[in-house]
Amino acid sequence: MSNLQITGVGSGVDGLVAPLSGPGVCRICFNLIGSASTLCRACLASEHHLDVVVPISYSVNGSGLHRKIVAYKRHAEPFVAYAIRDLAAILERFLAVHELCLGAGQPFDLVTTVPSSDRQRDRHNQLRRVVAELVPTVGARHGRLLAPSGVAAGRRAFCPGRYQALASLHGQRVLLIDDMWTTGASAQSAAAVLRAAGASYVAAAVIGRHLNIEYSDNRRRLEVLRWGFSWGNCVVCRPPM
Repeated sequence: MSNLQITGVGSGVDGLVAPLSGPGVCRICFNLIGSASTLCRACLASEHHLDVVVPISYSVNGSGLHRKIVAYKRHAEPFVAYAIRDLAAILERFLAVHELCLGAGQPFDLVTTVPSSDRQRDRHNQLRRVVAELVPTVGARHGRLLAPSGVAAGRRAFCPGRYQALASLHGQRVLLIDDMWTTGASAQSAAAVLRAAGASYVAAAVIGRHLNIEYSDNRRRLEVLRWGFSWGNCVVCRPPM
């Protein structure tokens, strides 16, 4: 895997930045918030249908990880091939160690990805191909369980109607994979549809939890609170900071 450079903030293995947990951090999505709060503004405004959200890393704007996610989404040649390779490697290495953390001690029956809300864009969904073809740990269990419904919805608004289920799940445990979490509206909407289709447990693995380094005092907090990234730890199994 190529080095993912993040400068000016605490960083660790391959430039990935371990999400924090504990005081001053949203207990659902791990956004940095005021010390008196337990939920960020977006999570306060949304419904919650995920049993757990586990971001692999913070995706700090301007960082190497953030650029790779943007590149693979936009098919930005010649960098897209390298971005796809690196993102697939991150998912594979993380899920090989932490699937049971996401699953509360049990493996998942099925694995799927958050679709695009736009039907045309979803036909060429890169994340679906990455998980199905390039992440051996879960690729054999991957299936397309959701599709865009065509219902118009705000890009960052919780709206289960934007998706439709493609199968009855009858108590299945589902791992939902997304590349980026900003407000979580898409992932929570997708989880609501999976629940309605019969899923008994739905967890989200997210490659990058977006973090705007210029917002509020995020830059200071990231510079002061230097913590290391380790493939052996995640926000579930690592003690709160």
